[in-house]
Amino acid sequence: MKKARKKMVGWIITISIVGALGIAGAVGWSKLDREHKEAASLPLNRVDFARLKDGTYTGRYEGGMYKWRENETEVTVTGGKVSAIKLINGVEKRKGDSMELLYDRVIKEQTLQVDTISSATLTSKAFLQGVENALVQAN
Repeated sequence: MKKARKKMVGWIITISIVGALGIAGAVGWSKLDREHKEAASLPLNRVDFARLKDGTYTGRYEGGMYKWRENETEVTVTGGKVSAIKLINGVEKRKGDSMELLYDRVIKEQTLQVDTISSATLTSKAFLQGVENALVQAN
């Protein structure tokens, strides 16, 4: 009788742990999904590149609902064109950051409608949002 009771308690504990892990996973997935949808729907269309005023502007993107992609960018406009973009601060700032490639595309093409970094699409959009927030001041 004691053996059967211990076995039953063991199963109850196991099922409880598996259930708790399942609930935690579902909650985590839900939050991740909401954050991804928010990042994917960032609009990048508030800047008219034909009307940029010379100067250096700072833009900040708060990083979305969980601040995962927070960044601050300095954008220099010379001769009415974006001439330099520098990441001042960012959650995902790393040495040799691939976001420099993204910024080079913006400078070369003079638009925010550039190809994003492969496997970093949402982060790319967030960093472009920082650039846009700086350039809004230049319009």
